[in-house]
Amino acid sequence: MTLRADAPPATRIRRFGRAQRWVHRTTAALMGVCVATAACLYIPQFAELVGRRELVVRIHEWAGLALPVPVLAGLASRAFRADLGFLNRFGPHDRRWLHAALHRDKRPSSRPAGKFNAGQKIYASWIAGATLVMLGTGLLMWFTHLTPIQWRTSATFVHDWLALTIGIVLAGHIGMALGDPEARRGLRTGLVSKEWAEREHSLWRH
Repeated sequence: MTLRADAPPATRIRRFGRAQRWVHRTTAALMGVCVATAACLYIPQFAELVGRRELVVRIHEWAGLALPVPVLAGLASRAFRADLGFLNRFGPHDRRWLHAALHRDKRPSSRPAGKFNAGQKIYASWIAGATLVMLGTGLLMWFTHLTPIQWRTSATFVHDWLALTIGIVLAGHIGMALGDPEARRGLRTGLVSKEWAEREHSLWRH
């Protein structure tokens, strides 16, 4: 069933507040800069098109260092901390959701979810861990005089291959978001339709 974009306000409920939306947008922007500059550094065609490699390297480094800042700033918000709590809890209904997803069962009744479904929880945990690993390996590559060459070589290997993996995972994340306009509305305006919430997040006590 297609949800009407002009649904009356009375049928909408609040999914995200200002803090959650700000954290998501700022983190997405910084991640986008990291991905774009990484592409310019590693893909010869982009490198030739952009040039100024030293400037691109500096932008990439500073955007990477700033990646954790929005989340750390968001901790000042009680609503954001509550959402982190939801993301960190994995219950029996999440295992049911994953089982249905693996078996391509798209019935809403087979995919129970709270405010966040199991796929969103796994993605959030994975991207948070990957960001920390990228930050750590990036620092080892940046401060070359502080570590032995074996560490720098290993850090470069992990950084490069994890960057490729992050690019693929982000492409999947964006693709799924493009397929769910109501979820995008929730991140853009903070509001979603009550019908969508009851269908996609039946266990969410909004």
